[in-house]
Amino acid sequence: MKNIAKSNIQQPVTHHWHPMAEPKLAEQSSPLVFERAEGVYIYDTEGKRYLDSQGGLWCVNVGHGRKEVKEAINAQLDRLPYYTTFGDTSNLPVMELAERLARMLAPEGMQRVFFSSGGSDANETALKLARQYWKLSGEAQRSKFISLKQGYHGVHFGGTSIGGQMYLRSMYEPVLPGCFQVDTPWLYRNPYSDDPGELGKICANLLEREIVHQGPHTVAAFIAEPVQGAGGVIVPPANYWPLVREICDKYGVLLIADEVVTGFGRSGSMFGCRGWGVKPDIICLAKGINSGYIPLGATVVNERVRQAWDADHPLAAILHGYTYSGHPVACAAANAALQIVEDEDLPANAARVGSYCLAKSEKEFADYEFVGDVRGKGLMMAIELVTDKISKEPFRPDDPFLELIQDLTRREGLLIRNLGSNLIISPPLVFTKENVDEMTGMIANAFNQAKSKFNKR
Repeated sequence: MKNIAKSNIQQPVTHHWHPMAEPKLAEQSSPLVFERAEGVYIYDTEGKRYLDSQGGLWCVNVGHGRKEVKEAINAQLDRLPYYTTFGDTSNLPVMELAERLARMLAPEGMQRVFFSSGGSDANETALKLARQYWKLSGEAQRSKFISLKQGYHGVHFGGTSIGGQMYLRSMYEPVLPGCFQVDTPWLYRNPYSDDPGELGKICANLLEREIVHQGPHTVAAFIAEPVQGAGGVIVPPANYWPLVREICDKYGVLLIADEVVTGFGRSGSMFGCRGWGVKPDIICLAKGINSGYIPLGATVVNERVRQAWDADHPLAAILHGYTYSGHPVACAAANAALQIVEDEDLPANAARVGSYCLAKSEKEFADYEFVGDVRGKGLMMAIELVTDKISKEPFRPDDPFLELIQDLTRREGLLIRNLGSNLIISPPLVFTKENVDEMTGMIANAFNQAKSKFNKR
């Protein structure tokens, strides 16, 4: 995480440690400081406007500064700023939100919601509930988790342990035992096949083989993102998730969908798993649940999982929770934000504008020598940069060319997320085709300026 762009405030960071950054490098640079935002734009302290093509961090789905959400927050602050939901206490916004989520997820048969403070919490909750489910079901030996390479499931020890990006694990190892990864159906980078259908079958078979190898009676759950986000917007073949559901059913393994990024329209359907026609047993939600206005996460379970808690069992108490579980202000923001998502049909907009963005980007960027792949689904897209198109060799994380691209795009007034060799695009779901034209024009300007530097390498 070397890249720290030039700042509008010319002083280094002294007391603030930034997430996902090397402190020494951050302390030697100056941050880009933002002051206000509106719609799909964000402004720094000098008044420069930037097009937010990363949606904050995958999350500002309804756009910045929505009046409806701000009014809901202010009204709730006037009524009840906070009270715990531990034990038998509750509040009106969390009760409304739980009912709303159950309704929105009725096609998947979801029955109960456990609230937390964000995506890492939501995934941690899912892992703990999965293990507890099997204890309550009389199969306590089912404790292992299988996930995908390149997968990202947050920063807690559970999420780090099932995560498939090794550079995020190495400084914190050893991780938790009983966590295993299998190959991702990554069409651009795999040793198996260039045919999507064949690759989907092969990678699903690899999952089945791992379940059999570990012993089905020891596997608690398989967890994956419907579309991998931080791994580089890896879109699986259309047959992969349905095959995974069949395999999990065959061996009784729980299927957990990490919808922290894809939930609430990002991939072009209300939920990512719904886009594949698949019903998970547990769904993890955050980010778009209230468009990032106030931290919130949720873990939702179906009837199969819920029924385990009907038993009179000494381990039935859910001894898990967060101080801010069901925070009334966060839930009020979520109710307002999700009402916008439904009223304005933002999943359909994401599908329509996302298709336009992908087609335009494929056309405009494919011929650059350093662009290896352009891929996406809905309003989540990646432009993968390579040093050589034939070998598909990625740039080293510390290659100055990556820092150059980030600097040039910001000079253009574009916020785009650099994750290694991947440029991640995940704008608010209120993005328009005109916004896409503006964004792609900025990227093209940056790429054109970078071409001479690349050719001199």
